[in-house]
Amino acid sequence: MGQENIQRGSILIVGVGALATLFASRLGRAGYAVKMLGTWPDGLLALRKSGARLVEADGREQRVPVVATDDPQLCRDARYALVLVKSWQTERAAAQLAGCLADAGLALTLQNGLGNREILAARLGHERVALGSTTTGATLLGPGLARSGGEGLVSIEAHERLGPLQQALTAAGFQVEVVQDARALIWSKLVVNSAINPLTAILRIPNGQLLERPAARLLLRALAEETAAVASAEQIKLGASDPVRMVENIALRTAANHSSMFQDVQRGAPTEIDAICGAVARVGQQHRIPTPMNQACWQLVQALTQAPVRIAGSTI
Repeated sequence: MGQENIQRGSILIVGVGALATLFASRLGRAGYAVKMLGTWPDGLLALRKSGARLVEADGREQRVPVVATDDPQLCRDARYALVLVKSWQTERAAAQLAGCLADAGLALTLQNGLGNREILAARLGHERVALGSTTTGATLLGPGLARSGGEGLVSIEAHERLGPLQQALTAAGFQVEVVQDARALIWSKLVVNSAINPLTAILRIPNGQLLERPAARLLLRALAEETAAVASAEQIKLGASDPVRMVENIALRTAANHSSMFQDVQRGAPTEIDAICGAVARVGQQHRIPTPMNQACWQLVQALTQAPVRIAGSTI
């Protein structure tokens, strides 16, 4: 199936945030019809009015028309879907896709954290879900407007239905690789996210400053080593032999970026801490591996975003 055929059914993007806007813009510019399914009213309104707007690294703004809706019925019989919502929204996304993904369709998750494929597969069936990971970054500047955060890799586990979607992503300018087992990719990204995301959110600094502050750098290293130890207990062979060097290299390469968790905290939005540090802590407990750093970051980020509790007229 070539570009012409995939266009007829369009590509559905579940989500209207930063990465969803980036993928929508680039796929649209490559000539694919794009639908976006979300729940954020301001984002949907902006996408309908002005399209998916992306500020590239050179400062140019690209605008691509998209169909944006909160109604899964308007997306019925979607053949290909990219799931780009936050991990805490995966249950809702799975329910929406259950009503609109074609029987022979494929939903590709490129989300952060653990457990997303399992949630999607529980509603859609394993044959309709593909697991992937991306190091491509984006910052949400406003509803329907994102800034590219640097080029990365889209890595996807091999799937018999993947071909046309892989072709579309390649045509849109993404560097795509197909692997036999995506668990190593997911855990490699988890090592990075569990180290960079909570620290930048707690300290409210861009990624690169974690390397410039000696105490923060020590914490970064400790988190990377801790998560890598849990991955090893899961018999996961990480993509890099030195997890600390891997994390530091990514922090350096994305030095000016604000992590997605930092952006969430700035907006007062829910974070993905449960699916990142929380997941590491839970899996570590199963293997009786101590994860004090992930436990602490899990609770600290939760404390940043949880509403205060009032007891007997006082706020605590």
